[in-house]
Amino acid sequence: MPLVVYILGLTIFSLTTSEFMVAGIMPSLAQALNVPVTQIGYLISLYAIGMVVGGPLATVGLLKLRVPNKQGLMGLLGLYALAQSVAASADSYDIMAIARVATGVAGSACFGMSLAISAEVVSPTVRGRAAAVVIGGLMLAAVVGVPVTTLIDQHLGWRASFWLVVALTGMCMVLVALLVPRSRSSEQISLGREMVEFRNPHLWAAYATSALIISAIFAAFSYFTPILIQITGFAPSAIPWLLGAYGVANVVGNGVVGRYADQHAILIMVWGMIVLGVSLALFAVFAEDKTVSVILLVVTGLVGVSMNPAIIARVMKTAHPGPLVNTVHTSVINIGLGAGSWIGGAGIAAGYGLRAPLWLGVALAVLALVSLLPYVGQKARSLDAVAVGGRPSRSPL
Repeated sequence: MPLVVYILGLTIFSLTTSEFMVAGIMPSLAQALNVPVTQIGYLISLYAIGMVVGGPLATVGLLKLRVPNKQGLMGLLGLYALAQSVAASADSYDIMAIARVATGVAGSACFGMSLAISAEVVSPTVRGRAAAVVIGGLMLAAVVGVPVTTLIDQHLGWRASFWLVVALTGMCMVLVALLVPRSRSSEQISLGREMVEFRNPHLWAAYATSALIISAIFAAFSYFTPILIQITGFAPSAIPWLLGAYGVANVVGNGVVGRYADQHAILIMVWGMIVLGVSLALFAVFAEDKTVSVILLVVTGLVGVSMNPAIIARVMKTAHPGPLVNTVHTSVINIGLGAGSWIGGAGIAAGYGLRAPLWLGVALAVLALVSLLPYVGQKARSLDAVAVGGRPSRSPL
């Protein structure tokens, strides 16, 4: 595997650390910006909104302008570093919110561009493995990035955490400039050909399930820090280690799910949502018990974000995995992320307390499970077995 692929994985690590680290430094941001914790939770949603709306538009624009992938990625990393610098210097919530949207736009486009470059620098037979290394940066952000930025916040302040991401982004930009080979010009997207895939109702069903699964996870995860401090009674100094344990569980779950997702995507998601729903419900009931809370935190990590390989495998089996299908899926995932954070915060704002995000996560997990039931037990049809409009049709699984 070329060194360049690992550099791209480091790039994704840097960007997703910024996306998720707000969950670990909520109390500091709330105090510094003089807003309730619920409003800080919305900063995660705002980042996701930038990814949902701006990311696909930026990617399509770069492709239509035939900007080479290397130059496109460098430009986007420069924009990301600038927006993150504004966030690190913010003295008001409004400035922070604008900066989060801008970083979301650049981050989404960087993600797609990094995957495209990884496909260019390796042979077709190992492109999947290369993509797994790149996406592994996201998992590493949960294991290392979020706990480290939380620890830095507690000792050096929240601004130092933001500046760390600026430094990492700048370093990745230099490494890309030096090590990534010159890219060929991006091919222009055939929107007409891509739009045919969206006539498939099973694709929309897969998108809906993806959004519900991610919403269930982030309705709860976005508020783990205040729950663990104010209800469970952990000291703030323990939070980085608890989030680190959650991140390790993500990595372990991701490895197991990734191994079997191609063959058993639906079954994995069904059992994942059952276990997630039960663990969040028990967490809500026994939140005062430190031992039980830690166990359930780890269980949630095992069946939470680690569902990503399964939901991606399902979409890739359901429709031709062209750039528009995958870009829209990325947007759908981030819609779920933003909606989940907002729903969890809305439950607290409505006066139902800090346990509300956990119960709302349970409800969303049940909805995700219901969306999967029509596909349980169905066999995947051969790609060549059915033709729609002269093109082979993907199976609903």
